[in-house]
Amino acid sequence: MGTGLLITFEGPDGAGKTSVLNTLFTDYTRRLGSKLVTTREPGGNKISEAIRSIIMDQANVEMDARTEALLFAAARRQHLMQTVRPALNDGKIVFSDRYVDSSIAYQGAGRNIGEQAVADMNQFATEGLTPDLTVYFDVPSEVGLARIHQYRSNEINRLDDEELSFHQRVRQAYLKLVAAHPERIVVVDATQSFDDVVHATNAVLVDRFPGLFN
Repeated sequence: MGTGLLITFEGPDGAGKTSVLNTLFTDYTRRLGSKLVTTREPGGNKISEAIRSIIMDQANVEMDARTEALLFAAARRQHLMQTVRPALNDGKIVFSDRYVDSSIAYQGAGRNIGEQAVADMNQFATEGLTPDLTVYFDVPSEVGLARIHQYRSNEINRLDDEELSFHQRVRQAYLKLVAAHPERIVVVDATQSFDDVVHATNAVLVDRFPGLFN
């Protein structure tokens, strides 16, 4: 692999991570140009986006929890091979909106099928590729869900529709990952104003990679 960097953005629904990522990407691109690329999971290329449409479709309420986890892993594998690895091999900085931690939290804990089982599945899918840094945007489940229904009620997907207890399990799983991987995962308080969250995230990136993002 080349000298690229994989930086992932994680958080429960309504944390605002995608908006923060897009804001920083626009700002950093002025300096870094094509060296910086952004992508998302599930998605990032034609095949992975097609899998995403199946996973997120509100009509697919009968989907089995393990089927869902396998589909996420399949989309991730294709994303990795077609989008992420080529960029890293070219020495680029990849901002990914979600990665393996999401599956551990949402399917492993949220769906109650086992965090370790999902981690093992994704170890196979990714061949162990670990982010250089993960920024985790933390927000209480009640706050995140309220934001979703207030600001993007026209974009609610099948996972957003889950009960509060589901989203609480997801958040607790994320916090367990933070405790288990402090060297990789940095927490940003996403209950702050949007500008403050952007500022805090920028500070995390500048601190971790001096000279690159400032």
